[in-house]
Amino acid sequence: MKLAKLFVMASAAMLVVACGSSQVEGSQAVRSLLPSKGEVDTTSYLLGVNFGMVMSQNGFGDLNMAEVEKGMKDALKAEGQPMDSVFVKQFKIDPSEMNSIINSFLQKRTAYEGALNKEKGDKFRHEFAVKNSADSTASGIVYLIQDSGSDVRATDDRDTVKVNYRGTLINGKEFDKNEGIEFPLNRVIRGWTEGMKLIGEGGKITLVIPANLAYGERGPREIGANSTLIFDVDLLEVRPYVEKVAEEPAKPAKKK
Repeated sequence: MKLAKLFVMASAAMLVVACGSSQVEGSQAVRSLLPSKGEVDTTSYLLGVNFGMVMSQNGFGDLNMAEVEKGMKDALKAEGQPMDSVFVKQFKIDPSEMNSIINSFLQKRTAYEGALNKEKGDKFRHEFAVKNSADSTASGIVYLIQDSGSDVRATDDRDTVKVNYRGTLINGKEFDKNEGIEFPLNRVIRGWTEGMKLIGEGGKITLVIPANLAYGERGPREIGANSTLIFDVDLLEVRPYVEKVAEEPAKPAKKK
């Protein structure tokens, strides 16, 4: 999260507040060029939505909105710009320190969310295994086979599979879904690479994959750090990897 982005959003929001609250100057013809009150209200609200999205998408969690509002009002009354000494003197902090504080806050939020997701995921895998009499691998994947399929199985990480699948989080939220998609097993998360070898062509399986075999701490925002993932998979086809045969160089033609 870049502090500059927050400055841009806050500055835009404060600009709207300033336009709506300051004394309007100029002749009637000049004032007629200003946005209407309805446009000011709409833009103010949409900037608030946009600013809220920035905070939400970057994982700030629950903030003290009274302090957010106070900070915006104080900045609105301040003199100078964020990078100059006048601004620093008024707030007794410079942008680099602000950036450090915000980044530290986000790091703590991320660490908390990752630890919480792992704790919940471990509990879910255990309960899923008990409830469904599911099996598990040595690596920690819990799996439930609905149909073992044929004897045609992926055995090499370079084999290609064609599948229908649906991916959900442990709270039931769907984050991915595809039909008839193909990929080599060495191009997906490790839980898939291992899990697809548990059934044959035509088989169906539910995989409950621990975070370390999925996206780990680098899970995208919509998935989250250290999230356990659930995949319901229909294995439609298995295509074994075939080594390419090196072509022999062409022999020069014999001179007559």
